[in-house]
Amino acid sequence: MTDTHCPYCALQCGITLESNQQDHGTEPVSLRGRDFETNGGALCRKGYSAATLLDHPERLQSPLLRQPDGSFAPVSWEHALDLVAEKALGIRAESGADALAVFGSGSLTNEKAYQLGKFARLALGTSRIDYNGRFCMSSAAAGTNRAFGLDRGLPFPLADLDSAGMILMLGSNVADTMPPFVRHLAGARENGGLIVVDPRRSATAKLCADNAGWHLQPTPATDLPLLLGLAHVLMAESLADTSYLAARTNGFDSLKASLASWWPERTAQVTGVPAEQIRHTARALAQAASEAKAGGKPVYILTGRGIEQHSNGTDTVTAAINLALLLGLPGTLAGGYGTITGQGNGQGGREHGQKCDQLPGYRKITDPEHRAHVARVWGVDPETIPGPGLPAVELLDALGTPTGPRMLMVHGANPVISAPDASRVIHALSRLDFLVVCDFFLSETAAQADLVLPVLQWAEEEGSMTNLEGRILRRRAALAAPEHARGELWILAQLAQRLDAPGHFSPDAREVFEELKLASAGGLADYSGVRWDDLDAGAAIYWPCPAGTEVKAERGIRNGTPRLFLNGFAHADRRAVLVPVAFQPEPRMSKSAVSLVTGRLLEHYQSGAQTRRVPELVQAAPEPLLEIHPATALAHRIVQGQKVVISNERGEVTARARLTVDARLDTVFLPFHYPDSGTANLLTEAKVDPRSKMPEFKHAHVSLSAVKEEQ
Repeated sequence: MTDTHCPYCALQCGITLESNQQDHGTEPVSLRGRDFETNGGALCRKGYSAATLLDHPERLQSPLLRQPDGSFAPVSWEHALDLVAEKALGIRAESGADALAVFGSGSLTNEKAYQLGKFARLALGTSRIDYNGRFCMSSAAAGTNRAFGLDRGLPFPLADLDSAGMILMLGSNVADTMPPFVRHLAGARENGGLIVVDPRRSATAKLCADNAGWHLQPTPATDLPLLLGLAHVLMAESLADTSYLAARTNGFDSLKASLASWWPERTAQVTGVPAEQIRHTARALAQAASEAKAGGKPVYILTGRGIEQHSNGTDTVTAAINLALLLGLPGTLAGGYGTITGQGNGQGGREHGQKCDQLPGYRKITDPEHRAHVARVWGVDPETIPGPGLPAVELLDALGTPTGPRMLMVHGANPVISAPDASRVIHALSRLDFLVVCDFFLSETAAQADLVLPVLQWAEEEGSMTNLEGRILRRRAALAAPEHARGELWILAQLAQRLDAPGHFSPDAREVFEELKLASAGGLADYSGVRWDDLDAGAAIYWPCPAGTEVKAERGIRNGTPRLFLNGFAHADRRAVLVPVAFQPEPRMSKSAVSLVTGRLLEHYQSGAQTRRVPELVQAAPEPLLEIHPATALAHRIVQGQKVVISNERGEVTARARLTVDARLDTVFLPFHYPDSGTANLLTEAKVDPRSKMPEFKHAHVSLSAVKEEQ
């Protein structure tokens, strides 16, 4: 039996795998939940069915090379790797190193994320690397870095939520996206203190029923003014914790002035949330926070992609943090602020060098001291390391242009489905001289490639992951990989050798982890005190964990830094920063248009490349459904189950109508997991947040038209 973790979301639920006899129709391993803190033995439908994919008939078994007629043919690894090196060397000689690009993923292990960043900068010599975490956590990271000086999704253990008296959750539907999370909301619900902000009456919003809390249902893309309105009430009614603000923050006077114009009635006009509901919520938060600091139940403010995946996502996160600071919560045991990481290694994946402006340990690629430290670990001159590159949207947009990358390597991502303005991305990929995709299925992006390299799945590889609370975990191999699949560490090591790269590239996860520790030492995300053997023994270790940290592998003992900021924030003066932010309203929609909100389903994960291959999940959610209010449907002459074309200037999508009063009259909802004409991101905009470079995923104006189907 092998104890490991679920391959899907950042909860990283504990699971146990047991090998099966390979009888006909039997999965290679049996999978069951185990008693781990994030999930308590429970799993969602995705987790329970994850083993189905390990021997799936569509599993890639050998490298595939595009033929002149457009088909794929299997080739040897020797030929495939030689070809990648030949193409890279030729393009680099002709057009420079930045004509080569890499696109990574928040699903890669820490070791693969680290080695991929090192490979891009040393073996390819390019600055052109970014990853799909730019589409997930970048606004949260920018906001928390600005306010606290450090980005960790939850700066406290997830289990701290269990004792909460009140939780304000904005832009996250955990009941569908990570169901085992719901157990951590039980305390707040029992206390009548779960407050959910969402334009939809989502599964999570429904948890507020029966006096468990309340649901605020703003107009899409108005979370920022709602937060400003809540903060205004705290200031106007003298409910802010002024002693905390004086002792632990900077910027209070500027923030106070910026909130003056957001009285509840004005906020109600912009957001659609009644003024009395705004007052009630602000007063309830202040009362709960005051009781928490007197020894009562803690209060937390949590955010998710729903408020972050906007062109003002960083400012919206900042407004949520400002609200938490006005309540006197962050850096105390009375509660705090946190953001709910999405991808499986969304936390670790953004710490170790995949981001275009970042080196391992959350070091800045523009900082001479940071560059010198990493260069010493890599055994190169700091000048060898390129400077900052392009964030994801700009990188994808530049592909195949006269000054942009001519060759792209994609690892663990499917941007044909997951990137905004998807038709534009597909066109950009077609402009490349050479596209290499590493995957274990022929994803929609892999189907566009010139060369596809088959890699290992989660139950076939060793490594480490970092979950949503900053806890470092071991991923363990439970079965042998297919004969011709290879691990990405091995692939990168082989290519580095062919490219005559400086430094050492190991194919062994543990050896790479030891190097990662050295590269992170002294950085904000310091792993240098984490020992592989302690992780194997089940020790609960949270970064930062500097060298010399005493670690005990005993149940109930948290090692490293489970709770950040108790002794000060990560700025030089140890104080948090209150940053005034402003709301810029969007142009009004035409009378015939509605707001489109995109998101996830219970049954599917991310681009759906995995879950759309699990029969029971496909059966439960085989096609995209457009959630629409019955009155809105009537106005557009749409009936239940009818096909609808959803369109705007960027593209059009076809989905079946699902009439529900859970939708707002001015809003429709579409999941983004589906390919082809069901790809929701054909409609989303590549407009980005100026600080985080997060695209505008969560809101678009669309028109609806019913499809007349033949009887």
